[in-house]
Amino acid sequence: SSLGSVLGHSALRARGAMMPRGRGRSEFIRGRRRFVGVGTLAAVMALARGPCFGAPHPVPLRSNGPIRQLLDFALDSPLYKMFLVPMARQVMSQTAEKNGIGWDSAVNWIQSQGPWDDELLQRVTRGEQLKVPEYYSKSFHAYEEGNLNWKAGFEQEIASKAVGARNFPQHGKDGEEVFRGAFDRALISAGASVPADAVIVDLGCGTGTSTRRLAAQFPQASRLVGVDLSPYFIAVGQRLLELKPGPGGPWVSPVAADSRVELLLGDAASTGLPDSSASVVNLALVIHELPADAARAVCAEALRILKPGGQLWISEMDFSTPGYAALRANDLLFSFIRSTEPYLDDYAESQEQLFQHLASKGGFESVRIAPATGRHFGLVATKGTAPCHSGTMEDLRFDEVG
Repeated sequence: SSLGSVLGHSALRARGAMMPRGRGRSEFIRGRRRFVGVGTLAAVMALARGPCFGAPHPVPLRSNGPIRQLLDFALDSPLYKMFLVPMARQVMSQTAEKNGIGWDSAVNWIQSQGPWDDELLQRVTRGEQLKVPEYYSKSFHAYEEGNLNWKAGFEQEIASKAVGARNFPQHGKDGEEVFRGAFDRALISAGASVPADAVIVDLGCGTGTSTRRLAAQFPQASRLVGVDLSPYFIAVGQRLLELKPGPGGPWVSPVAADSRVELLLGDAASTGLPDSSASVVNLALVIHELPADAARAVCAEALRILKPGGQLWISEMDFSTPGYAALRANDLLFSFIRSTEPYLDDYAESQEQLFQHLASKGGFESVRIAPATGRHFGLVATKGTAPCHSGTMEDLRFDEVG
């Protein structure tokens, strides 16, 4: 996962949440008053005012009216980059410091662990020229160069902690773990399992936060491979694994020594990993950062590298919930989010089609979807023992109550 839409933190504070069913419901009742804005995990978490119930809402069609066009023009202007982006970044930094997350000290510490230079990038790329897809070259997450710069690599994990604290203020610096825990429960309820000696592949791993967390969760796994397209993220993540900062140390979270974990530079749609080699492929808050065709290509690659009986896990925001549907219908608020998430419109319009695709042409034997929070879901798609062109889909997100 990557640094989420930073601007959303200052633009999209809202109250109310649609509560998940079952386990975790009380957690979100307690936290709903300030459940806000964006994920460095990379999820936008803006919520509409008031409780939301009912079946999946139709996703509003993309607006092309004069208001939308005016907002597009404004967000492409130099004023946006000169004023709004720095303001949003300042809010993030202040949120971190207020909650005991040393943003400045952590950035200074990781920068001091260099050199961060072209020689290091050459080692990460192993001297090979990785082809960067066109979609990945756009500006992302308030960084002009997107994920292809050192600053994004230095700040990803720090901003992730800040987002967690802002979304779950009652948990402070532990808010990120609460958010990730909601996805854990959703995946388990959707049938996620990890066999002994499993190989887990974490696509879009960033600097390795999710990969290291998977390693801690599943000691029975024999190997955990994080794959990311940014050599800057991989370089920072590999250095953290070497440094192993402990609890209470200079980094925002401890990094344990674990020889099973490796971080590799690669394209999630073309990993180069062997056929039928993985027990689990994890996509945590990645799909919303892809054009629809790229998302399908990544899922096809997951199917290729999964063993028969292996599982694809997807953790994402859910635009079929009433809150996100209402958010997208608001041109002003949604424009602030998509200004740093360039493919969010594509994702919103193609989310449900992707579910159908995975259970039919996508080749998976079964697909199960469960609610994680009032605005997010966990999905488990299982590869059959034989090629499958007509799988089953079970959607647990909504009932007659909500």
